[in-house]
Amino acid sequence: MKTVRPTRESLSRLSALPKETPIVMVNLLKFRQKSLYPQGSSFDDCTGRQAYKRYMDIAVEKLSEVGAKPLWMSKALVGVIAPAEEQWDQVLLVKYPSVDAFLTMIGMPDYLAATVHREAALEDSRLIATIEILSEI
Repeated sequence: MKTVRPTRESLSRLSALPKETPIVMVNLLKFRQKSLYPQGSSFDDCTGRQAYKRYMDIAVEKLSEVGAKPLWMSKALVGVIAPAEEQWDQVLLVKYPSVDAFLTMIGMPDYLAATVHREAALEDSRLIATIEILSEI
């Protein structure tokens, strides 16, 4: 199933984690060939990647405001252990100092306004909250 927005249920599960837990969000991104803005939007036609850049220009500022930062971004090449139809264009890891920092950011009015670009840009995505467990290796 293609998804771009978090659901109430997924945000509720995230909210149930201890608020001060540092997390790394794993973003799997599949871009549209051409962005798909809402009808009547004032935004110029562009590619999905260009629309995502518009989103990231604002999101990076918001990340900084909550003490978060991008850790790693890469072009996805091949799903070695994955369904054949599930192909991603890009992988992005973002570290947040806490679950609460993430929840604060996604509630900021200017961040929310920027999500129009994210939604126009993406055909499909996954956002997976993770915690470090290196001590278990």
